[in-house]
Formats: sequence, structure tokens, C-alpha cells
Amino acid sequence: MHDDRDLVEARLRRVLNERIRPAVYPESVPLDVGVWHAPGEPVPVDEGLAATPEPAAAGQVWGAPWGTSWFTVTGTVPREWAGRTVEALLDLGFDQNMPGFQCEGLVYLPDGTPVKGLHPRNQWVRVAAPAAGGERVELRVEAAANPIIFGPVPFQPTPLGDRATAGDEPQYRIARMDLAVFDKTVWELVMDLEVVGELMHELPVDGARRWELLRSVSRALDAVDLQDVNATAAAARAELAAVLAAPAVPSAHRISAVGHAHIDSAWLWPLRETVRKVARTAANMTALLEDEPDFVFAMSQAQQWAWIKEHRPEVWAKVTKAVATGRFVPAGGMWVESDTNMPGSEAMARQFVHGKRFFIDEFGIDNDEVWLPDTFGFAAGLPQIIRAAGSKRLLTQKISWSQTNTFPHHTFLWEGIDGSRVFTHFPPVDTYNCSMTGRELAHAARNFREKGVARHSLAPTGLGDGGGGTTREMVAKAARVRDLEGSAAVTWETPAAFFAKAEAEHPNPPVWVGELYLELHRATLTSQARTKQGNRRSESLLREAELWAATAAVRTGSAYPYAGLDRIWKTMLLHQFHDILPGSSIAWVHQEAAKTYAAVAEELTAIIEAAQRALAGEGTGTLVFNAAPHTRHGVAAGAAAPASAEPAAAARPRAEGGYVLDNGVLRVEIDTRGLVVSACDLAAGREAVAPGRAANLLQLHPDLPNKWDAWDVDEFYRATATDLTEADEVSLDGGSVRVTRSFGSSRVRQLLTLSGRRLDIETEVDWHETEKFLKLAFPLDVHADRYASESQYGHVFRATHTNTSWEAAKFEACNHRFVHVGEPGWGVALVNDSTYGHDVTRDVGGSGTTTVVRVSLLRAPRFPDPETDQGRHRFRHALVPGAEIGDAVREGYFVNLPERRVPGDTPVAPLVSVDDDAVVVTAVKLADDESGDVIVRFHEAGGGRTRATLTPGFPVAEVVATDLLERPIEEPRRHEGPIPVTLRPFQLVTLRMKRA
Repeated sequence: MHDDRDLVEARLRRVLNERIRPAVYPESVPLDVGVWHAPGEPVPVDEGLAATPEPAAAGQVWGAPWGTSWFTVTGTVPREWAGRTVEALLDLGFDQNMPGFQCEGLVYLPDGTPVKGLHPRNQWVRVAAPAAGGERVELRVEAAANPIIFGPVPFQPTPLGDRATAGDEPQYRIARMDLAVFDKTVWELVMDLEVVGELMHELPVDGARRWELLRSVSRALDAVDLQDVNATAAAARAELAAVLAAPAVPSAHRISAVGHAHIDSAWLWPLRETVRKVARTAANMTALLEDEPDFVFAMSQAQQWAWIKEHRPEVWAKVTKAVATGRFVPAGGMWVESDTNMPGSEAMARQFVHGKRFFIDEFGIDNDEVWLPDTFGFAAGLPQIIRAAGSKRLLTQKISWSQTNTFPHHTFLWEGIDGSRVFTHFPPVDTYNCSMTGRELAHAARNFREKGVARHSLAPTGLGDGGGGTTREMVAKAARVRDLEGSAAVTWETPAAFFAKAEAEHPNPPVWVGELYLELHRATLTSQARTKQGNRRSESLLREAELWAATAAVRTGSAYPYAGLDRIWKTMLLHQFHDILPGSSIAWVHQEAAKTYAAVAEELTAIIEAAQRALAGEGTGTLVFNAAPHTRHGVAAGAAAPASAEPAAAARPRAEGGYVLDNGVLRVEIDTRGLVVSACDLAAGREAVAPGRAANLLQLHPDLPNKWDAWDVDEFYRATATDLTEADEVSLDGGSVRVTRSFGSSRVRQLLTLSGRRLDIETEVDWHETEKFLKLAFPLDVHADRYASESQYGHVFRATHTNTSWEAAKFEACNHRFVHVGEPGWGVALVNDSTYGHDVTRDVGGSGTTTVVRVSLLRAPRFPDPETDQGRHRFRHALVPGAEIGDAVREGYFVNLPERRVPGDTPVAPLVSVDDDAVVVTAVKLADDESGDVIVRFHEAGGGRTRATLTPGFPVAEVVATDLLERPIEEPRRHEGPIPVTLRPFQLVTLRMKRA
């Protein structure tokens, strides 16, 4: 037989596109259209429904950027359509290829009942099935004119992401507002042909099944009368019935489809628009659940559920009803799908506390699965946090985006720094926006790496990023491949059902130890520095507010601000979403974040100051409050007392030019360029700066990645660097040295000061560069093949060399408060107050192997925010020669939690104290249930085993270990006096103490 594949496939494409798809709606009549454009920001639903519209029509432009228009569409179903299915087709001017990234709508009945959302691939609204004829139709559409930021040519700078520069030019043109007859038989034929055609392309040419499908398609097309598709569609379907009924082979890959709509809580749209995106998607999914009895939909991010409840109660009523059926599933157990690299220990824990608690309180559901499909890599401390929150499973597909190495597993155990393990699945479909195409299903089956030991994978199915969710077409395709020869077998299931099957069939999965590093999007550790500083500052202030408010409540009976702290935590957690904290959102989002962080700081500072005033009492003395977890200047951790003075630093001219700072602990030499050419640990007699090199060196790189401007820094940026060695000024400022530099259109001022064993470096940058990357380099005389960087509840080691492609790919990585490099017995720490990105490399010279640590300060990408990081920034870093890991931990806390001086004469004893510096207390607070119990959370921070004694500073009646949600995980025990604790490396413990 001749090979006519190309002929038949080309015929299928043309007939399907030009004849069969248009016949799905064979008859239509226009609707009458009116529109009211809301002034400014979106209005409440009642106000939009009550507004008086002006006449409008197809072809009319509408929608200034970020504006809202309320459309009213009215019409009458023709009487000759009686007995037929009728739908309204509402095309706001959509681009079919960009669902979620353009205009959208939510359809209401005149009484305010939500019907469903509108987006480019879901433009229909069922009016009657069957129609009686003569029905009066009236619908209202709240339409959002969200501008297209991510256009057909991506990563182009645009002013549309800033309300101040977006302008008022209409963005869209009404395309179609009709009533139309829906021919379900033709629609089913479209689904049949799509499934058969797509499957056919994925099968081997030399296999019989492909040719069976090809011949059936040919016969089906022969059966179609191109002049009367509607009359012949049933006959065409009959020609396909046999091949669609052939069952899957027993060894077919099994896919659990989970309805899904990944909704970025902010990204190329502001937070307020996400509130509406969530409502549109939820309305769509509740409607689809009513129509499709097998369909299951999962939705993560408790914050988004809370938005529906608060802002769209009419949609919330439908959601709660659907949840009760078990098919609209709360997933993930986190407040938002946050970044997991940069959030601090407590913040990461509170994502689970607030997320899980919301679902428990609202629905009585405590799910085991963590749902993070789009987060940019996963810190090594996360498994312990997941387990401590009472969860045990993780789903993500983002690691499939890695550019260098292919991850070896799809189903495995992920082991964290403390040894905790979570059952983890990477969907081999390699997308969180699966559409049930043949290509996607075949890729999942071919790609699955656990073949031979497992057969199940999960496919998050639905339009996402900007929401939208699953469509009826996806459900129809899934039904056809439920049991179909040549295809993976698809079943709609909940995440819990999938994980139960996966665990049962793969009882001994492989283990991956350490971080799940995404070999992409590394620049998210640096972009939008103000947002990152706001996050770090908020984390520190929340620690202080809880500590001092709890101390004041126990010591003085002061009221504990439960509601205020709960609200502030949720605000801060929202801003750790994986496109806000990473700096990859439009200008509007980051401008709003800056205002939010300022308000949070003001409110938390007021809480702290009120508690400290209550504790300090009256008097003419001065008390120093120490919120750090280690004793500082004679003041115990969590205590307040008069402080001892630290050694004064002497500053003198340097013989070769420049200055010398010396406090008897550390001697630092700064040359005429303002560079640190020596930093000597006097007790050890050891030089920290590499021979012939200079530290505190600013380096400027060109920075134009191949794509994903705000997200990516590509390795080739290192090929070109400018050392900023010219100084405008190097001078003494009291006991400090001040350095000023100019470069390009920017200016830097630095203040170098000795503080105990640290060299503190305060850097102020007035930044006006474009597509540049600013680094701060410290060449260190340390021979190290690995280094430590702080992560949640501990630290992770990374290689300084590039022996393998896995190590070479980590050319930019994340730290929290410190990076540490060391030889046995001696090391150097570099601590910071707000930066995350860094790189560490080895250098070999005449004096041997040395190590270069570089901090990433600022970038200047132009997409999606053309003005990223322009303006003034302040950073604080400290070099700590002679530091061990414990010193790095301590100094990192000291830099991030400055002492507070408060008038008063009443010393404050700590609520809890620990006799081992390796045990770090990360939270002291009152229990969230308002019982007055004291919660203490601590962990082993050095990476070793330890025995310590925790001593409460108040009478304790009962002690119990709890999970992160403060639920007992053991029997309570009566206890008086000190509490002995034995900890494994990096072990995290939460204790709940009932006051006597």
C-alpha cells in the first residue's frame, strides 16, 4: 500500500479547521450589547450590576490598561431553535494563544449569581439545553482589560506594568457577542478527530496501530459532507468508534489527571487582579464540576481561597458546596505557593501553619501533599519543615526546566539536611498546564524514569499562570483516553489518590539528598533588592514582636496582639509568593510591596516598643534588649539589661597610604583605593585576604541573559568584568573609613567599621545602570573544596569546584544570613542583612589555593519592570575572620537583629534560655489558640549532635512537643525546672509550655 500519511494528515488539518470546527455553531444571532466603564479601580459587584450601560457593538474598542468594563448582553432565543442547545458566545477581543495573559471576564446573572469565567479558550455560556424558543437572555460580564505584558515577542520592555505609565489607550476590540446553536454531535466529532489525530502522530510509523488510526480518519473524512457537516457528523463519528473503543494495553502508563489552574498570586498583574482571577477560575471550575461527574479539580494557596471568601461570597458559596462533594480539593497546605530558597526558617514554617490551618478550620481537611509546581528550586531544609507540619508528600515539575542536567527521577524520596524524607513526584508530562493533548500524554509516558518499577504519574490539567483552569474539551479528551490502545490511560483523581497509588507501587524509591537546585532563574536571588530587603526586615521584626510581646504578656500581663500578628504574618507570607519575593513581577507589584513592607515595619515596631516599654519600667537608666539567640555584650538572648562596651577601634594612617583599623581583636588595612588589602585575626595570627588580592572589591558585569530578563543570569556574564577600583574619596569618619566611588551613572558610598571580631561594611548605592550586574568580592586566603551557606534551620554545603556539570551549574546560589568557608580549625564568614545571591569559586596562584566569595548586590533588567532597582539602596555586610560555623550563625543574627536601647531600670530575664550556642531558638511566642501557653521553637544549628538544657524563665506546669501547628505529637508531661534536650544534626523541635 502506498504511504499516503502526509496526504491524509494534511486533509485532516484543513477539514477540521475550515469545515468541522466552524460547524459546531451552525446558526447564530447577535446579542444587544451595552457597556459601562468603571472609573479607576474595580468596583463592588453590586455597583457594577447597577450601573447604566451605554450602547456598544462588535468592532468597538474598549478597555484602558487595567480598567474594568461591565458589559450587559441581552437577546431572545429564536423560536425556530426550540429543542436545540443554545449558548452565548462572548468574545471580548481575545487572542486564542494567550489565555490568562490578557482580558478576562466573569459572567453574572442580573441578580448577581455568578455563572462562569471567560477567557480565550472558554468563551461560551450555556443558555438553554434544550431551548423552548423565545427565552429572554440577559447576562452581565465584569471584564478586566489586563494589558498584554508578555507579548508575542517576549521579554520586550513595556510601560504597561506600571499604572502611572500604562496610559489610557483602549487595549481590546469587541469581537463577537452572539447567541448560537451548539451542535454537540459536531463538537464530539471534533474531540474524536483531535484525539485520534494527535495519538496517531505519537505512534511509530512501522506500528499497525498508527495505520489503523490513519485509515479510520480517512473514512471519517469521507463520511463528512463538507456542504452539510451537521447532518453527516454522526456518520463520521461512527467511522471512528471502533478505533476509539480499542482498550489500552495492560502495560500502558497510568496518568492521574488533576484539574488545575496555576494562578500566580501576582506576576504580570497586581494582587488586586489576582483576587478576580481566582474568582473567575473558581466559578468556571464549579460549573464544570456540575457538568462533568468524573472531573476532579484541586486548588492550592489558602490565601486565594481566603480572597474568594472575603471578596466574592457568591462564588464562595459555590466553592464550599463543591468541596463537600470531594471533587473540589484544597491542595498544598501552604498560604501561597512561595519561593522556598529565600524565606527564613520561621517564615517557611508559617507558610504551612497558616495554610494548613485555613483548610482545617474551613473544611476539616488536613492534606498530606505539598503542591509547588512552579517554585524556582527547593531548599535542603524544606523536607524537615514539611514533616514538622504534618505533611509527607511533595509535587513539583519546575526542576524539569533545568538547562544543564536532567534530573534522574520522577518519583523518589527527597532527604533534607536533618535526614527527614518526603515522598516526591515530578510529573513527567513536564508542565503544570497540561491540556490532554496526545503529544503531552505520549511525552509523559516516554519520559517517565521509573519504568519497570512504577506505572503512575500525575498530570496537572488546565490553563494556568493567569488562571482559567480545565476546559470541557480537556475533559472530553481525557474521557477518550481513559482506556485507549496506544495512549497512556487517564483517570481523574485527587492528589491524595494518586500519591496513595504511587507509594503502593513503589515502596522502595530512590533517594535524593540535599537541595533541589533549579538550573535556571538564578537571578531571582538578586532582582528587586527592595522587595528582598523588605522581606528580611519583616522576618526580623516579626521575631522581635513575638518575643517581646510574649515576654511582656508573661512578665507584666500585657495583652498579646494575637489578631495583629496573625494578619501581619499572612501579609508577609503573601509577599513571599514565587514571583514577588524573587523580583519577577511588574513594577506595580513591587511598588505596592514596598508600601506594604513600610506599613508592616511601622506596625511591628509599635508592637515591639510597647512591649519593651512595659518591660523596662520607669527609671533613668538604659536597658539593651537583645532579640538575638545568643548572648551579646553581656546581655543574654531574649533578655534586657545594661550592656558592656565592646573594644574600641583605633584608626590610623597606613604607611603605604590609606588607613588601618585595629581593636585588638581584628586589624584591617584599607588602601588608597578603599579596598581591604588585609584583615588579620590577631588571636590566630592569620590573614583572611588572599595574597596579592583586595577585598571589598565592587565588580560590574554586563547582564543580558538570553531570555527571562528578571529571572536569569547566564554564566557567560562572567566573561566580562570591570573592577571598580577608582575612589572619589577615602577618608576617616571617626573610628571608621568612608569610601566614595562613581561609575557609569551611579555612585557608591561605603562605611567600614570594626565591631568586635567583625569588619562591618555599610554600602549605599545610588543605582542608575541598565542591564548590569553589581557584585561585591572577597578573595580569601582559605583552601576549601566546599563552603556552607545558611538555609532554613541549618546550612547546606556546596562545592567550590566544578568537577561535574551538577556543580558547575550552581554558579549562583542562595544563602540566608551567612556564607562560610573554612579549613580545619579556622575559617571566614561573610554575613549580610538582606542579600541572598552569591557565588563562590576557587583560585590558584603562587601561594596556593584560595577562595573568592562574591555577594550579588544589584541588577538592572528591563523586563517585566523596565526600571528595576533604579535609585538608592543600602546594604550591610560583615567579614568575620577566624569564624567557625557557630560564629557565622551568631554574627548573622547579630547583624540582622540590632540591639534596641530603651529607657528604664528593670532588667528583663529571658522567657527561655539554652546553655549551648549550637541550639538556636528561632521563635518564642504565645500559642495561636490564645490559651496563653508559651511556644518555643529551636534547632541544632551546627550540623552535629548535642545535649543541652533549656530553662524556662517562668513556672511551667506541663510541657509537650508539638508539630508546627502547635498540636501535640507526644503525651504531655508535667515538668518543673530545666528541660534536658538531645538533638540530632539540624533537628527542629517545637515545645508547648503550659504556665503554672
